[in-house]
Amino acid sequence: MGRFRGGLRCIKYLLLGFNLLFWLAGSAVIAFGLWFRFGGSMKDFSSEDKSPEYFYVGLYVLVGAGALMMAVGFFGCCGATRESQCVLGSFFTCLLVIFAAEITTGVFAFIGKDVAIRHVQTMYEEAYNDYLRDKEKGNGTLITFHSTFQCCGKESSEQVQPTCPKELLGHKNCIDEIESIISVKLQLIGIVGIGIAGLTIFGMVFSMVLCCAIRNSRDVI
Repeated sequence: MGRFRGGLRCIKYLLLGFNLLFWLAGSAVIAFGLWFRFGGSMKDFSSEDKSPEYFYVGLYVLVGAGALMMAVGFFGCCGATRESQCVLGSFFTCLLVIFAAEITTGVFAFIGKDVAIRHVQTMYEEAYNDYLRDKEKGNGTLITFHSTFQCCGKESSEQVQPTCPKELLGHKNCIDEIESIISVKLQLIGIVGIGIAGLTIFGMVFSMVLCCAIRNSRDVI
């Protein structure tokens, strides 16, 4: 019986350690998602009327899952400390929801990458053409694109040179830069989503093992 209780205590401490790690991971996921949405090279698009919402869908899910992770981490600590089967069962269900959300984010980022790239490229083409039609009215969005992606024009930068970043050396095709940058960012989002989903599997295993161990200990008593 003492050995059984020792094993139960060991599983409980493992779950507590997991929840601490899970809480920290949730904080990191929120910071990562918010930085990608409002910081870095994409921050200027937040204020644009035609912001690439398709690109941000995965980030919204990621930030939401991160907030849920922080809440669930605290929730799981309470369940492990109190050795409550009901709380642990609810904890397992929440982890399952997070697992589904993170898998969705990862798959969305990898599969939807080409659509997101085409969407942003189309936005650039429209801004480019608007500028050529009316250089006073259409320069704001084009400047934002050039500053964000550190590029200038398409095949040539001569027609849009006044909107190009002053610190940019040489010519960079914006269509190519958009594809390269968006691809890298979505891959990072996908990797984070899949990685967190893998982490939740350990939590589900620990919670179920502890729940079964608590039930067995009470049956023995």
